[in-house]
Amino acid sequence: MIEVNNLTKIYNNGETETRALDGVSFKVKKGEFVSIIGPSGSGKSTLMHILGALDTPTSGEYILNDIKVKNMDDDQLAEVRNKEIGFVFQAYNLLARNSSLKNVSLPMMYAGVPKKERYERAVEALNIVGLSDKHTNTPNQLSGGQKQRVAIARALSMKPSILLADEPTGNLPTKQSDEIMDIFDDLNMKGHTVIVITHENEIAARTKRVISLVDGKILSDKKGKHERVEHEI
Repeated sequence: MIEVNNLTKIYNNGETETRALDGVSFKVKKGEFVSIIGPSGSGKSTLMHILGALDTPTSGEYILNDIKVKNMDDDQLAEVRNKEIGFVFQAYNLLARNSSLKNVSLPMMYAGVPKKERYERAVEALNIVGLSDKHTNTPNQLSGGQKQRVAIARALSMKPSILLADEPTGNLPTKQSDEIMDIFDDLNMKGHTVIVITHENEIAARTKRVISLVDGKILSDKKGKHERVEHEI
C-alpha cells in the first residue's frame, strides 16, 4: 500500500541547509496499525506531509497503492488527498458553527457526493465513533475527545484507504487519549490501515508497529506492545 525508498527532504534557508529526512525507507501493508514516533525536529512531521501528499521529497521515491506519487499532477494529488487518505489532526479543524453532522459531511459535499448519500455516510461514521447522540451538537458543545471523534468520522466518511493521524491525542487528557486509541484499534481490527504520528511513547505502544525517527533517520522499526485499555464511552 505504502512504500518509501531512500526519502530525503532538504530545506535551504540562505546559506543554511537542513536535512529533515535522510534516506528513509519502509513499507506499510494494507491493514497495518503503525506509529511513527520521534522528538521535535526528528522529521516525523515532514514525513507525515509527504505521506499525505501535502509535500514532495527532495529525492527518493514514494509509492502509494502501486502509483509513484512524483508522477502525479496537481489534480491527481488533490484526488489522492481527498479520496485515498483520511486526515486526522491534533487541532481537530472543525467549523465552529457547524453541527457534527455538517462537519462530517463537508468533504463529501466538496467531492460531489449526493446529499442523501452524504447524510447516510455521515450518520454511519458518527455512529462508528460512538457519537450517535451528538449529530446536532456544535464543537463548543463537545469535549476535546468528542471533537476528535468527529474529526475521525469526517475522515472515515470519504472511505479512505489510509487513516493518517498527526498527534491525534496531543490536546487530550489520558483517559480521552486512550479512548481515541481504542477507536483506532477498532477501526484497524475492521481492516483499516492506520498510521499515527506521535511524540508520546505511551501512544506509540498502543499500535502494532513502531517506527522511530531521530535526526531524519529511522532509528528502529519494531512491534509495538499493542496494549488496549477498556473505557466506558
